[in-house]
Amino acid sequence: MENLITWEQFEAVDLRVGTIVKAEDFPEARKPAYKLWIDLGALGIKKSSAQITHHYTTEALPGRQVICVTNFPKKQIGPWLSEVLVTGFSDENGHIVLAQPAAGVPNGQKLI
Repeated sequence: MENLITWEQFEAVDLRVGTIVKAEDFPEARKPAYKLWIDLGALGIKKSSAQITHHYTTEALPGRQVICVTNFPKKQIGPWLSEVLVTGFSDENGHIVLAQPAAGVPNGQKLI
């Protein structure tokens, strides 16, 4: 792999764990998505939009921990202001599977 980054560049990405506390349908989104409220500990409750409707329901998301990029600029998505980016991987059909810690960790914990 030739696209190497420095340790300082990696450290610049603020990846933190949070717990989804609320999830709602986002009918105004161009692609199927949910509105999420994520408890990031000392950073507070942050909002995000995620195109994760294939593998998850709004009822199953609260209580689930996710890994978020917390230092991207806020992004306006239709009427919704997304404050953090929820991370995930595409499955073999292009549907997003959430990136999650293997065990529970304190909300707001930084990925190291």
